[in-house]
Amino acid sequence: MRRAALLALVLLAGCTSPDGTTTAPATSIVIGAGSEPENLNPVLGYAPDGAAKIFDGLVARDASLALKPALAAELPKASADGLTWTAKLRKDVTFSDGTPVTAQDVVFTYKSVLDKKVNSTIATRFDALTDVVATDDSTVEFTLSYAYAPFAQQLTLGIVPAAKLSGTDINSAPFNTAPVGSGPYTVAEWRKGDRMVLKANEKYWGGAPAVKTVTVVFVADDNARATRMAAGEFDGTVLPPKLAQTYRDRSGYKVVRNPSADYRGLGIPSELPFTSSPQVRRAINLGINRQAMIDAVLAGSGKPASTPISPYLTDWYDEGSAFPYDVAEAEKLLDEAGWRKGADGKRAKDGQPAKLPVLYPAADVLRKELALATASDIAKLGIDAPVEATTFDVMLQRRKEAASVWGGGDPYDPDTAAYTLLHSKYAGQDGYVNMTLYRNPAVDTALDTARRSLDPAARAKAYDEFQKAYSADPAWAFLVFLDHTYVIRDRWNGQETQVEPHDHGLVHAVWWNLERWTPKS
Repeated sequence: MRRAALLALVLLAGCTSPDGTTTAPATSIVIGAGSEPENLNPVLGYAPDGAAKIFDGLVARDASLALKPALAAELPKASADGLTWTAKLRKDVTFSDGTPVTAQDVVFTYKSVLDKKVNSTIATRFDALTDVVATDDSTVEFTLSYAYAPFAQQLTLGIVPAAKLSGTDINSAPFNTAPVGSGPYTVAEWRKGDRMVLKANEKYWGGAPAVKTVTVVFVADDNARATRMAAGEFDGTVLPPKLAQTYRDRSGYKVVRNPSADYRGLGIPSELPFTSSPQVRRAINLGINRQAMIDAVLAGSGKPASTPISPYLTDWYDEGSAFPYDVAEAEKLLDEAGWRKGADGKRAKDGQPAKLPVLYPAADVLRKELALATASDIAKLGIDAPVEATTFDVMLQRRKEAASVWGGGDPYDPDTAAYTLLHSKYAGQDGYVNMTLYRNPAVDTALDTARRSLDPAARAKAYDEFQKAYSADPAWAFLVFLDHTYVIRDRWNGQETQVEPHDHGLVHAVWWNLERWTPKS
């Protein structure tokens, strides 16, 4: 049995020579992914920002992140007051089962996201949406309760066929693991916890892909992916920078470094007595040497982070709100807050020790190294910062008593990067929203003003005010914006660099436009 399993792996990877070349056809690819989706239903939150492979949205993004028509025949248009958006569909587009994509499918998709009976993880993205109707078979009209400036960015959501889900419990529908979409690929097989096989949709409206078979193998552990890549099992994988660098001069491979708005940051509990003070949270931010982390942990592949708004959001990013590395100022703030050092160099206040546990997900090598570096810097301030490997569920459960290394962020709009993460109305809600239970009225006001204004100048002013208010009273110690690093066999043309969001498993990664890749001759 063991020999048979090994043989299967070798056959899957193709016949590989020591220089990394392979005799397997370049019309197929095996990808080692660091994460596995919970489901494949856009209504439940699968690939809400597009690049879904299996589905298309009304709009998509090009390499520069500019919106372009997808299922929509042209970019959707807003009314003068921003309260109504109209989208007209392409003619003669079908789902992979041959049925036509109609306005009724679009209506069903968005109404299902809003349905309280559906456990959609992206419902908060559509707080402004009050109604969506089909005015005819190819025209959809969205009605908003307030002018929501970045609404067009939300129209990348994949459209599902109403006929496949109407009258079912969407939360548990078979569709969630065996979907039908209008995208360039279809799902041939999904063995949860192991792999997914995609096949080219030969009738895709955008043209049949040249890469006909995509096998995605799910391996959460970074070291395990590196080992399996080296063994020839994968044609491409995502790796932490230092592991990826080992392929820099290896024949037959190339290392791709893509910029991203994907942050790693320490979520600091605002209800823990020690960190309930803005002074303490500012001190922690000032005591962290972010550039040293980038140099040592990321091998230079990243940028310092201070808020969730990345430098790639150039119209909104405020460089002046960044936290410098200033240990003396950090020490002063801790002293002023009453957390003073004893003879042993440890800080305490009223007999209570200054302690902040730092948690990270055990399988993530990069977060482990960032957690250790962060805890080391915090400890130099006289704070006890024990590091613990755990799970995301435990990190959520302990969010009132421990700091955790989280990730997130996107390069599309500051609203989606910051609103649910820091607005007080999400404090205490389930899931990955406002995990630090942060409350700041000035931050709330600035975020609300920015999302409701159609004037770019007014939005820029509001985000400037948000970043200044936040830096005076931070909820996190945002650490770095990563450059995502990949190793791929040098066998295809067509890769284009795109600034990536946090999600970069099957979707927003170096293979974001895989349907346009062609084998090298």
